[in-house]
Amino acid sequence: QVQLVESGGGLVQPGGSLRLSCAASVSIFGRDTMGWYRQAPGKQRELVATFTGYGTTNYADSVKGRCIISRDSAKNTAYLQMSSLKAEDTAVYYCNVASVRYGNYWGQGTQVTVSS
Repeated sequence: QVQLVESGGGLVQPGGSLRLSCAASVSIFGRDTMGWYRQAPGKQRELVATFTGYGTTNYADSVKGRCIISRDSAKNTAYLQMSSLKAEDTAVYYCNVASVRYGNYWGQGTQVTVSS
């Protein structure tokens, strides 16, 4: 069983910044991926950004240039630094680990609200 603990959501004004964190109970290797997805009311869950155990990253077009995903391998923790936030970034953000060894796991979700 993989445990994911998320933190860092909240209310921010348009143009502001937030950093999300996700601590996993397992390490990410090779073809494993770890990262963030989001789901806005009435919409499907969508990719925000992920990285692989090899270190490659993948970003949604909607967040490129505004978000940076990073990792602390020693802590099995992923970070999502979001800046220039817009109202359309409002969503529940979910951490995800897709592990070749352990399977696919989701965090409990953290709310990000961008509003003045």
